[in-house]
Amino acid sequence: MGFKCGIVGLPNVGKSTLFNALTKTAAAQAANYPFCTIEPNVGDVAVPEPRTKKLAEIAGSAEILPARMQFVDIAGLVKGASKGEGLGNQFLANIREVDAVVYVLRCFDDDDVTHVTGTIDPIADFEIVETELMLADLESLEKRRANLEKKARGQDKEAKAMLVLVDKALEVLREGAPARTVGIDDDNEKAWQGLQLLTSKPVLFVANVDEDAAADGNEYSRSVEKSAGAEGAATVVISAKIESELAQLTDDEQAEYLESLGLEEPGLNRLIRTGYDLLGLQTYFTAGPKETRAWTIKRGATAPQAAGVIHTDFEHGFIRAETISYDDYVSLGGEQGAKEAGKMRLEGKDYIVQDGDVMHFRFNT
Repeated sequence: MGFKCGIVGLPNVGKSTLFNALTKTAAAQAANYPFCTIEPNVGDVAVPEPRTKKLAEIAGSAEILPARMQFVDIAGLVKGASKGEGLGNQFLANIREVDAVVYVLRCFDDDDVTHVTGTIDPIADFEIVETELMLADLESLEKRRANLEKKARGQDKEAKAMLVLVDKALEVLREGAPARTVGIDDDNEKAWQGLQLLTSKPVLFVANVDEDAAADGNEYSRSVEKSAGAEGAATVVISAKIESELAQLTDDEQAEYLESLGLEEPGLNRLIRTGYDLLGLQTYFTAGPKETRAWTIKRGATAPQAAGVIHTDFEHGFIRAETISYDDYVSLGGEQGAKEAGKMRLEGKDYIVQDGDVMHFRFNT
């Protein structure tokens, strides 16, 4: 399990260039005209995880298998998309399937790259995209409300409960706020997710800057950070152009290039790390002679739930988890050293997995 991020933005803000760089493919056609991305492009990316290399060395693993993250580059939309303008409804349908939405906002000046509105204003760009998503959510909810109300009058308990959620969403949307601002308790979370509202998804902002602003940002990116901060969202400053160049280099060349730019790591690393925080994700490991592998789970996941990420049979037949913290595994030279030092723990069904745990599951078939 990784997570699936939809990359959205107006035409010519650099999102397809960013997608190409992040996935190290040329699957998305990056061109200087609107709607060059006709179908959603999906790319799997290895999640950067330096701990796997150390674990593999100690365990003598023949292979390292990283966790995966999926990016979906969705066709650029324009004002009126909720009514079918541009690629309209096609865009809106594609975004319903993602876990989080990445707003790519243009934060650079370039006379050679046209802007669909004619003005560089990242906040205005965001508002256009957000408004189209809210309008689509409103239309979707208003269509289903009449049917729910009819069922609720017939004493359908499920319809009554769903109608309450629909009305909560409609209230905030009609006030011009996204559905993610609705407070939903844990008992109703599953039903809420079932509404598939575009604006209920967690969001993060990518300020796409020019090369000179990659290290410290610029006036445009600072305005994005301020706006994002007002609603508790995170901003990642990235130069899609730099990321595109990095994608063509070896690891050593990347390090040298980043140093020359005053950057410590590629934007991809920062984007994934921010995305993990956004969705409350963490990593645990399995390690042995065959492979060292990173697995992605939700923070707060129990040992059986973590086992279920490998295979559902592991969760259903869970007995216990032999667990070593990453630090103990490394400092004590692996599984045997941890055992001898009393640092291997036998954890049961209620154990909450910690980031970096190295685990081996025992289960009934």
